[in-house]
Amino acid sequence: MTNNASESRLFEATNLGPLSLPNRLVMAPLTRNRADADGVPTSLMATYYAQRASAGLIIAEATTPNAVGQTYAHIPALHTSAHVAGWREVTDAVRDAGGRMFVQIQHGGRVGHPDTSGHVPVAPSPVALPEEIHTTGGRRQSVVPRELTVDEIHSTVADFAAAARRAVDAGFEGVEVHAANGYLIHQFLAKNTNQRTDEYGGPVEHRIRFAVEVIQAVADAIGPERVGVRISPGVGVNGIEEGDTDSIYPALVAALAERGLAYLHVVFADPDQPLFQEIRKAWPGSLIANPVLGWGGPLPADGGRGAGERLLAAGADLISLGRSFLANPDLVERLRVGAPLNAVRDQYLMYTGGATGYTDYPTLREPALAAAS
Repeated sequence: MTNNASESRLFEATNLGPLSLPNRLVMAPLTRNRADADGVPTSLMATYYAQRASAGLIIAEATTPNAVGQTYAHIPALHTSAHVAGWREVTDAVRDAGGRMFVQIQHGGRVGHPDTSGHVPVAPSPVALPEEIHTTGGRRQSVVPRELTVDEIHSTVADFAAAARRAVDAGFEGVEVHAANGYLIHQFLAKNTNQRTDEYGGPVEHRIRFAVEVIQAVADAIGPERVGVRISPGVGVNGIEEGDTDSIYPALVAALAERGLAYLHVVFADPDQPLFQEIRKAWPGSLIANPVLGWGGPLPADGGRGAGERLLAAGADLISLGRSFLANPDLVERLRVGAPLNAVRDQYLMYTGGATGYTDYPTLREPALAAAS
């Protein structure tokens, strides 16, 4: 690793479809539960994202396309005009600060609870999340989801497309379809959560069908150049057991490869892993890689710069970092000059609300940012 910007590709300007990016650093989507009770983004969220506008691209946090898809309390949504207006305040603030934004569209599937959404969660099959879930009333036992009918699958696909159109109306440059981390699309991909025997279950070509239909519908709605996809091969969060990881992702990538999408975003990417190398070779467009930085542990002192540079050398085009951007609004500048990084204040990550641990992290230029900023 070097502190000389001219010697690191992380700080090179690049293009992502029609977008010109000032660097190859992407702010990864991070659920922080700062929307209002109805899922409308707040002015505090506008401040938070604008503070981080120096990222080459910001991918805003997981945003639900319909009411039943809500995961946790106070996450944002995109299924009403109020949601569009709230997000417009955020995108205007980021654009005024010189930034660019996509938004991640996420349906929780079985990762949800009636205490939070008012609905029994839905999923490919009636298989409950094997752990408690955080709700508006605290930790609760997960409930058995209701299996989606084929007609409901089609209406859910339409909800993703409608949310994408609202995202463009709200001022986003594009959307990221969340097919990772144990949420609805990932539940269709995995054997343990998809026990269907119809055209959406069974062999790999059936289990990828829902993902492909959602992504194609979103691309048809707003243009493929505005659409990215996030995947997490082999990642077992939220009780996922894929069963045949090495078969799922080559098939999914092949099905998406010629659709002209903006990017593919690989979570916990390992440049030495054969599957990552296979995906890179098969994917013809831009690849965003999210490096492995220690799940649940402290960040490395360099915030992931070294891991990002190794992934660029292995063929990634852009590098996404999450907690490093959360704790360092000016992460790009800090990495460029080799300045020390702020530590993440874990106790304020989620469910706490307010500015503390959200908009009050200091920058090099403002070392004593007020919590109310």
